Amino acid sequence: MQDKSIKKIVLAYSGGLDTSAIIPWLKENYGGCEVVAFVADIGQERSDLEGVEQKALQSGASECHVVDLREEFISEYVYPVLQTGALYEGTYLLGTSMARPIIAKAQVELALKVGADALCHGATGKGNDQVRFETTYTALAPQLKVVAPWREWNLRSREALLDYLKERNIPTTASLEKIYSRDENAWHISTEGGVLESPWNAPNKDCWVWTVDPLEAPDQPEQVTISVEKGRVVAVNGEALTPFGCLDKLNAIGARHGVGRIDIVENRLVGIKSRGCYETPGGTIMVNALRAIEQLVLDRDSFKWREQLGLEMSYVVYDGRWFAPLRKSLQASAEALAEDVNGEVVLQLYKGQVTAIQKKSANSLYSEEFATFGEDEVYDHRHAGGFIRLFSLSSRIRALNEKK
Repeated sequence: MQDKSIKKIVLAYSGGLDTSAIIPWLKENYGGCEVVAFVADIGQERSDLEGVEQKALQSGASECHVVDLREEFISEYVYPVLQTGALYEGTYLLGTSMARPIIAKAQVELALKVGADALCHGATGKGNDQVRFETTYTALAPQLKVVAPWREWNLRSREALLDYLKERNIPTTASLEKIYSRDENAWHISTEGGVLESPWNAPNKDCWVWTVDPLEAPDQPEQVTISVEKGRVVAVNGEALTPFGCLDKLNAIGARHGVGRIDIVENRLVGIKSRGCYETPGGTIMVNALRAIEQLVLDRDSFKWREQLGLEMSYVVYDGRWFAPLRKSLQASAEALAEDVNGEVVLQLYKGQVTAIQKKSANSLYSEEFATFGEDEVYDHRHAGGFIRLFSLSSRIRALNEKK
């Protein structure tokens, strides 16, 4: 049942089919309430933002606010996650997951500014995004009510949404031919639906948007130099850039070599498995660069702990718990480890692959003197015997007990 007390709603608006239908639906079902559209610019295709304000107003919104969050998104959300090494289920670089909390936070800020009663999103009742949005809303503004149309309305298909807009003479660029569901930001683009709904179907060329087919990538490898400070990429090929600038440049370089493609079936938080094709070219290069420096500077136990942090952080971010104390605690630990993650890496890109071929750091624990297979004057091999005897002492005691 719709809450008639709600007078003003701020909607997370994309200009796509779902949110275009949500605006008139809210006005019809919430007593003619005022709908304010909020658009987050997090680095999606520029054409998606062209005319988005006019489109929102034509759909019935009283206002439309477009907020540029690109630099903040990469600097304050993506880079911190990179420091932890988080990969959801071993492969997914969390492109959609990291974007939702910053969108929801900025949406809340606008709602408080314009005096809204409620917040609204276009996430379906099957996915993860509803949890990510609403968990953030609750953490930052629990007094605001939440409207989730997909859990209320009887519009259950793309055809129904198109008919709904047509009946109200609301223009849309959506069509039945656009069969894929896509999410795009500066970090990645995801493709779901269509032929991908059967895991037995191989993805076709339409499933990939940013990157060239690795088979059609240049026959000559390309080398890129990455500079890292405290676990953050700060320069590409010797050019100091902002976090978004570094990513933007690496996206272009990686995409032309077919870098950053994955085709996975993942476990959603709600219990449904979903299949998607993800493209993260610049991010894949960054991850390889950071791991290369970590190999030099983190001791064995520190590296093991960083891996544990990454595993835990992947679930925290995927589940939308960005503003929870646990995320802050994990982040603090990762930042402490990253203090020494400084250096320079040369990576070679070739037909979808990224390989670190050179790496150096002032904090490197790698010692050629100790590691050499040649003659050295710093290591006494006889010391290893005592170490092994103590290291295996419990096994020795167990074996002696069994003989008794």
